[in-house]
Amino acid sequence: MRNTKYDHCPRVPEGALTVEMLCAGGGPVMLEIGPGRGMFALQWAEANPEARLIALEIRRKWATLLDERLRARHQGRARCFAEDANTVLPRLGPDGCVDFAAVHFPDPWWKKKHAKRLVVRDDFVHEMTRLLKPGATLLVQTDVEDRATEYFERLVAHPGLVAQGAPYVDESPFAPARSNREARAAIDGLPVYRMVFVKAAG
Repeated sequence: MRNTKYDHCPRVPEGALTVEMLCAGGGPVMLEIGPGRGMFALQWAEANPEARLIALEIRRKWATLLDERLRARHQGRARCFAEDANTVLPRLGPDGCVDFAAVHFPDPWWKKKHAKRLVVRDDFVHEMTRLLKPGATLLVQTDVEDRATEYFERLVAHPGLVAQGAPYVDESPFAPARSNREARAAIDGLPVYRMVFVKAAG
């Protein structure tokens, strides 16, 4: 029997999307992919009340719980939607609408049969770069070294992105905000491979 407990999860509208449709109001925009239990989103939104945050989390339970907490604390200036980033980003606009972006520990699968489920693909990199403003910062982080190597090769190959670090950085540009998994890795003494890119001018 299918679990219907989170059928009321927050979803984006059908068709073309704009930042204003998802999170109205002025201020810079943070786009977060894979917030999970939401530590990063909650900490970043708290530290940046003048900004807006849009998070996309594929798991309905975590998206629902996080969106409820964000709306209660930030009156709609921070939202989380139960969506697959690879289906939402191509519909989102306008170009250059995102000031900051963070992609947290995507693609936990390592078998070849799961390749079609990957988040960080060439089309994802293209759409993310399209949405970033010139000078915008993109953080992609993982605790899987093979994935980190693959991500960096994809990201650095895009002419619109400029790497900051070679290839990893020790600290997130959005610290002290950090994801639940990032915090767990620090406690366990595990490495986190952080890649930081800036959207090139022009």
